[in-house]
Amino acid sequence: MRIDSLWAGLIYFLDIVTFQSPKHDAVEQTPFLGDAHVEEIMSGPIFVPPSGDIEDKIECNYTAMEGWTACSSETDRGCWLKGPDGKSYSIGTDYEIDTPIGMTRQYYLEVTNETAAPDGVLNTGLKLFNKQYPGPWIQACWGDTLEITVKNKLENQGTTVHWHGLRQLETTDMDGVNGVTQCPIAPGQSFTYKFRAQQYGSSWYHSHYSLQYGDGMLGPMTIHGPSSKPYDEAKAPILMTDWLHRSAFDIWSESIHYGTSFRMDNILVNGKGLPPPNTPVESIRGTPQRYNLEFEPKKRYLLRLINTSVDTAFIFAIDNHTMELVGADFVPIHPSVTDHVVVGIGQRYHVIVQAKDDAEDPATDGNYWLRTWPAKGCGRYRDAPSEKTGVVRYNSSSTSDPTTQHRNYSLKCRDQDYDTLRPILNWQVGPPGNLAKNSYFEVGLDPTSGKPFYPEDKQLNRWNMFTDTMWLDFSNPTLANINRSCPTWDKNFVVITENQKKDTWIYLLVSGTGIPRTGRFFPPAAHPIHLHGHDFAILEQSEKPYQIGVLNLKLDNPPRRDVALLPAEGYLVLAFKSDNPGAWLMHCHIAWHASGGLALQILENEAQIKLDEKRKRDLKNTCDDWKLWKAGAGVKFEQDDSGI
Repeated sequence: MRIDSLWAGLIYFLDIVTFQSPKHDAVEQTPFLGDAHVEEIMSGPIFVPPSGDIEDKIECNYTAMEGWTACSSETDRGCWLKGPDGKSYSIGTDYEIDTPIGMTRQYYLEVTNETAAPDGVLNTGLKLFNKQYPGPWIQACWGDTLEITVKNKLENQGTTVHWHGLRQLETTDMDGVNGVTQCPIAPGQSFTYKFRAQQYGSSWYHSHYSLQYGDGMLGPMTIHGPSSKPYDEAKAPILMTDWLHRSAFDIWSESIHYGTSFRMDNILVNGKGLPPPNTPVESIRGTPQRYNLEFEPKKRYLLRLINTSVDTAFIFAIDNHTMELVGADFVPIHPSVTDHVVVGIGQRYHVIVQAKDDAEDPATDGNYWLRTWPAKGCGRYRDAPSEKTGVVRYNSSSTSDPTTQHRNYSLKCRDQDYDTLRPILNWQVGPPGNLAKNSYFEVGLDPTSGKPFYPEDKQLNRWNMFTDTMWLDFSNPTLANINRSCPTWDKNFVVITENQKKDTWIYLLVSGTGIPRTGRFFPPAAHPIHLHGHDFAILEQSEKPYQIGVLNLKLDNPPRRDVALLPAEGYLVLAFKSDNPGAWLMHCHIAWHASGGLALQILENEAQIKLDEKRKRDLKNTCDDWKLWKAGAGVKFEQDDSGI
């Protein structure tokens, strides 16, 4: 049989030795913003991570680690902490099983309806964190515990917040997915997320309530830690995104009622951008500007690249500069030199750029274009926006546009080259332990109508990657139903149960083609696939249609991350370790596709999911508040998409 033979021939024996570090409580302390210094005290170090001229500096506080010292330096960024008896936390530490003891950091996010014009064109349908776009930069140090309170002040929508890529070990209820890990936070209510930063690197947080992040509900997130290459100064995160001039909810509603297509309006970098082509001058608000990035000659800069788009994969480059890749998502990698980086939706890269020796190059006046090209076939726009979305300036007082030229890059929709993503920490992937029937996923469109879909009386083509199109019930999240006597799940929750021994490998084959069935078809579209709760190993990524018995899997230290591109009409083979019990969403990160149901849940070792009494109570109270608001006088609630 096709599926039953999927993993045939791959089974072999592999001895895996694991160990578990002792658990510690984090030091209770609120963040302190101080000047750059290193202070070694008897109880453990306090120091500012390498930040250069960044205003929003934090201090790393490891006072719970007696006898340890900070060891990051301009010549060795691979070292983070040194301890007694030769122990250390460094670029080679397996952070999934061993994490330093940090402090507790508290943040407050308030969500409100807003009107703004970041590119000069007014959008009246925005939903923002703390009245800003992007939202506040959330920072922590490796091993910290984060407590983030979200207050929902939206007029007529619930919300949840997802901390993209964070492992959430033993905190699956903090993953922030309505209908899966919690009910939405009702208008007027608050919810506090609490979780440990076991990984380090950069990411972003965003609403997981339908299309809210397309309306601006997102912000950057950095967990300070070691790097596989030395650098002099780290810059604040660089968020590249496509942008709309109307609410994504309005555009979605028009698509399901009138069949209109999805088109983005512009490109922003860190919330800045010029108006798109053909914008009437009289309609431009304020003084829109491109993003500016300042360099000093000869310095080595760490850039944190994050794609927060609804629909677009980008090719990022700086004219006349090369860069070294040192991190992909939350995974440190061996340095690899390139002149451009392909950044898919939800993906992140840490890159180190060597500044020029001479800032007074007469040919450039010290100004260089920073470019973000939409990859061909991975992003659609009403009018093609300029890829010249920023300027690198060696003279901060200059306001001139650069005259530099770019190299010829392939703009093909793809992932960054496989061979450039070699993890520092070596994984040897063992044989699959999951059933073949739960490991093969065909991504296509199915005609759907009737309950639970909206509108019930209209047949629409919706995305599907397993047995059914996802359609969640906000009032009945998966975690509220675990370990119950009735083992069945609503078919549109698309729950796959995986009950495996710890560290068993779970394989997933995701295909852009498949066996035709009544009404189902397979559009030639690429999909950035994101898995919650885990980094996955990319065993194979092919642009060719999947054929039985033709797999060529890389099991020796394959690339790993939490978002990978399923090529149009190709396939993707992923593997992760069964070591994090929880309800984990896997979905396409094109927001339109996620709303269209292109998702499933992996319920991992259900019997081992443990919530203490407080967390159970918080889960119930959030659902009670949501149901009360939903039933309230004057409230008209209609779910018109999958919910994610």
